[in-house]
Amino acid sequence: MSQDTLTTLKCSECGNRNFYTFKNKKKIQEKLELKKHCPKCKTHTVHNEGKKIK
Repeated sequence: MSQDTLTTLKCSECGNRNFYTFKNKKKIQEKLELKKHCPKCKTHTVHNEGKKIK
């Protein structure tokens, strides 16, 4: 997989960037929103797609 499809997932509660995932930008136009476990909050929270950090 190429690096241009790599996106970060940011916690909506604390703003911590916890997860990296790949996204097909041709098929999915909107931003990703997944419910994942945040180790800082210690709960399952909604994680939104954020900017990629180089």
